[in-house]
Amino acid sequence: MRFSFIPFLLLVIPLAEIAAFVVIGGQIGVWATLGMVLLTAAIGSFLLRWQGVGLFNKINTELRANRVPGRELVHGVMILVAGVLLLTPGFVTDSLGFLLFVPAFRDMVWRLVKDRIVVQTMSARHGGGPTGATRKSDDVVDLGEDEFERQGDPSSPWSEDHGRGGGETGSQERLPGRDTKKRE
Repeated sequence: MRFSFIPFLLLVIPLAEIAAFVVIGGQIGVWATLGMVLLTAAIGSFLLRWQGVGLFNKINTELRANRVPGRELVHGVMILVAGVLLLTPGFVTDSLGFLLFVPAFRDMVWRLVKDRIVVQTMSARHGGGPTGATRKSDDVVDLGEDEFERQGDPSSPWSEDHGRGGGETGSQERLPGRDTKKRE
């Protein structure tokens, strides 16, 4: 029978948390223990926001340089897990959460898992950029500036004529050489 790690953790971590609460609560008291749990949750939310914004900027920098931000994405997942662990009441989860907020520890975890992770990318460039030719769908009508003109709707609240005898509702669009269409 294969050993499953997650059910083992679901059993061991709550038992370790209960033991830690009993030991720490016996040493410093119930109110101080509860205060420490709330304090670590507040610190965790602050660290999550602070490191999350910094990591978001690093991911954007990597993407702008046309590099795959694999390391940064894994760090982002670890920061997210750290935030969840710190918001979960308990001293064992808080210890693991604080460890995941340390960049050196995240780098160590990254070195252990980077060979097992595959980051796939997809290009989503439009308009025939460096990734390929322009693709036009049969459902799309591509009009130039001289082929389309939008006329103001007097009944629109953003119109200058609103309230001065207003007209029908809807916006009017006119294609040169064609009848005016009404859009509701």
